[in-house]
Formats: sequence, structure tokens, C-alpha cells
Amino acid sequence: MSLFLPGRVVVFDYGEVISRTPHASRDALVEATGIPADELFPVYGELRHALDRGDLSVVAYWRAVAARTGRQWTVADIHRFWAIDFTGWFEVEPETLALVEELHDAGTRLALLSNAGFDFGDPYRRSPMGSLFETVVVSAEEHVLKPDASIYRDTCARLGIDPGQMVFVDNRAENAAGAEAIGAVGHHYTSPAGLRSFLEELSQQPAPVPVP
Repeated sequence: MSLFLPGRVVVFDYGEVISRTPHASRDALVEATGIPADELFPVYGELRHALDRGDLSVVAYWRAVAARTGRQWTVADIHRFWAIDFTGWFEVEPETLALVEELHDAGTRLALLSNAGFDFGDPYRRSPMGSLFETVVVSAEEHVLKPDASIYRDTCARLGIDPGQMVFVDNRAENAAGAEAIGAVGHHYTSPAGLRSFLEELSQQPAPVPVP
């Protein structure tokens, strides 16, 4: 069954959709920082919103983590922690990326929309994976996070499509629902097999008619 979706653009989230959950790097961060996981990762996650919205630089983010956990780190320390964390996010889920490539090779238009910091923009675009997407939208560069409606609308505008032509895939249900709220088709990603079934079913439906 072809994964060609005429008249649609499939827009993918990156983290824990195309990428795998970075379990090994999280273990390495605990070891490198000396902070127990149950202390480190609640702060890591809470402050990540400001990093991904472009309100904090990488250095400011890790200094904020240090302040919240009672540590003091040099830039050399921060670079080590950043490198562990950053590279951990680039181990991909091969079945999902194979689906992305299958869509691309069949002629389906593709884009990436990720809640991520400034440091991810060029690596996304210049990676082998990035060659499959015609547009990459990074939240920090837009200073807004999913599921805010504006980031989906801006993505549609860049692609020159109506919201009804967007198919949005995200591992967070609230982000898929955010796309649906502007009239797109949303898919809450849970597995490559589930994604394939969803895409195969959608490929059998009529192409959406653009709004005049």
C-alpha cells in the first residue's frame, strides 16, 4: 500500500517520534552532574520550556539548573553536560525514519515542527534526516511552543497550505490536539506500527480540497 498522500503535508514532531527516548544519555547526565535522577530531571524538564521557547540560551539553561539544585558549574562543565544531552537526542527510531523516507520517496510533502532550543535548528536541517523535509520549524526560533495555535498556523503559511492539508504527528496528545484545533489532522504517535496504520488508512481517503 502506497504511502503517497496527495494534497497533504505530513508534519512530524522530532523528539520521541523520530528520535528515541535518550535513556543512555540521561544515565550519563546523572553520572556527570552527580545529581540523582529524581532531583535532576524534574528541574531539567521544567526549565526546558524556557529553553525551547528561546527565552534561555544553553548556558543560561544549565546555570538555572545549577541554581535550582545548589550547584556551581563552569562553562567547561556545562559544555560537557550539553554534549551528553544533545547527542543523546540524535539516536533515531529506525522504523519511524524509514516511514518518513517512504513518504518522501512516494512524493508526499514533509516538514518538521519541533519544540527545541536554538542549538537544534542547524543540526536538524543539515542532518541526513533533514534532507527529507522541505521546511523545519524550531520553537525557539519562533519564540512559541506547541500546542500554541500560532506555531501550527505559521508552519502552514510557510508551506503554502490550508490547515486542512496538514497532517501532524506528535508523541504528546496535547500537541496533536493543538493541530486539530486549527483544522489539521492530528495523530498521537505511540509506535511506528500505529503510525503506519494511520498513514495507510489516510492514504486511501480523498485528498483535501484547498480553501479558495
